Amino acid sequence: MRIVIAGGHGKIALRLERLLSARGDTPVALIRDPAHADDVRAAGAEPVLADLEKATVTELSEKVMDADAVVFAAGAGPGSGAERKDTVDRAGAVLLADAASLAGVRRYVMVSAIGVDEGPAPGSDPVWAAYVEAKRAADADLRERSEVLDWTILRPGRLTDGPGSGRVRLASSVEKAEVPRDDVAEVLAALLAEPASTAAIGRVLELVGGDEPVDEAVEAAVA
Repeated sequence: MRIVIAGGHGKIALRLERLLSARGDTPVALIRDPAHADDVRAAGAEPVLADLEKATVTELSEKVMDADAVVFAAGAGPGSGAERKDTVDRAGAVLLADAASLAGVRRYVMVSAIGVDEGPAPGSDPVWAAYVEAKRAADADLRERSEVLDWTILRPGRLTDGPGSGRVRLASSVEKAEVPRDDVAEVLAALLAEPASTAAIGRVLELVGGDEPVDEAVEAAVA
């Protein structure tokens, strides 16, 4: 399968690209900075330049044309302000959905965040609140597109950089906890493989570290 990954130089994305390439898929990484191209190639992916904050829907649709699936794994990242939480985490996700629809690519997997439907807690840091609201709005937009997109929303808990254990807890609702980025990538890879991919359409799944092997957790969650 040809799978286009927005945010293709992020830690989750690079791990996902390695996993997809190793199993014979063709990952395509959308990157904003040409300096990241070598890292993406080393992960087994094809680098394609695309700035989600500047591209038009037509330009982006040309980048995702002929893909079997798209994955939104982009984010404004640490140190960014509230404005970029909106322009990347919300507007970028919406733009990718528009582009996928225009290109006729139905499968869309969104990397969101656990608990965003609850909204930010009272008194939250303004930038964190903007991030939560951006993720919530992007998810809500995607859930309205069932006629044109076969979507799945994955909501990880607090992300860590430690090595993945390959064991997780995945369900429509789980207690908030941490999860390594490596394990998020493994779950994404599993959600993009059949038969789990078809079974996961229209599902919102929360993910944290746990005791169940990834493949078993995914199979149970989408059953």
